[in-house]
Amino acid sequence: MTQLNNALTLFFSLLVEAIPFLLIGVVFSSALLLFVDERKLVAMMPKNPLLGALAGSMVGFLFPVCECGNVPVARRLIVQGAPASVAIGFLLAAPTVNPIVFWATWTAFRGQPEIVFLRIGFSLLIATIIGWVFSSQADLRPLLQPAVAQSMPAPQGRRSRRSKFAQSAEPASELLQSGTFLLNSSGQPMRMEAVGAQAALAASSVTTKPLSDRLQLMLDNVVQELRELGGVLILGSAIAAIVQVAIPREVILSLGQGPITSILAMMLLAWVVSICSTVDSFFALSFASTFTSGSLLAFLVFGPMIDVKNIGLLLSVFRGRAIVYLFALAAQLTFLLTLIINLYVS
Repeated sequence: MTQLNNALTLFFSLLVEAIPFLLIGVVFSSALLLFVDERKLVAMMPKNPLLGALAGSMVGFLFPVCECGNVPVARRLIVQGAPASVAIGFLLAAPTVNPIVFWATWTAFRGQPEIVFLRIGFSLLIATIIGWVFSSQADLRPLLQPAVAQSMPAPQGRRSRRSKFAQSAEPASELLQSGTFLLNSSGQPMRMEAVGAQAALAASSVTTKPLSDRLQLMLDNVVQELRELGGVLILGSAIAAIVQVAIPREVILSLGQGPITSILAMMLLAWVVSICSTVDSFFALSFASTFTSGSLLAFLVFGPMIDVKNIGLLLSVFRGRAIVYLFALAAQLTFLLTLIINLYVS
């Protein structure tokens, strides 16, 4: 019974911590849809894959959301045809490379300013590299959920026929689905994939609609995305709470004595506890006296990118194998960079 109470306490604490930031991300996502000409935003991004990944990684300074709120924004960018390098760079870097997290980390580690700057630098570097790697996938659709792939603009040379991923998608619901509806001439929502090129043309005119119409559609979009992403957030939070209760923390901490095992232990701890990036620095501070600097950085860098809680959110956008790729690349790069800190800097 005590373990059940602890699990419920952790579950609700994760939800209370995460939902406000999820709401911020959804609002930003809807604002992108209705108040920003996303085609211009995407067009402003560098065409070079490496520079595009770097630019996408730094967009977090404009959209300060944590790992609960970055997924809906990244999904909007993907749906609007943003290059894979830009979308992936933003997805991985935004939870850390933003002014709110910088301020929180500085508050916790003001006595160790190198932790603050290395956290931002490593996060930016890892997100840029992974975004660059994903840019080699010319068409991102095979890595996306069918509903998301269906909503994307068709690649050049394929606009005359539907994508096989669109054909495999579930039948369209009559309800508003996030990122797939626009206002038609009568002010009613219309599906982007149902009207093909007509919707693409209409996208450029959304920002010219009356403010009241745009606000109403924005509200509808916020409600729908909260329903979609809120459900998987609840499931992810429940899994995170169960894992934290089922696995004694002492088992994880007992591994943190050496330069290698300490990094692995803190990466595992970051994955399990799933603490929001705006407050995780205070959690990591409690281990500062017993763990190496590299392992603290591993916790602060890896956790916001991939943790138990946000896997459910990622599954609303990506297929399982894409998440495995993201997880493996982020884990390997984090381990290598923080191991260098342990071996040659600390």
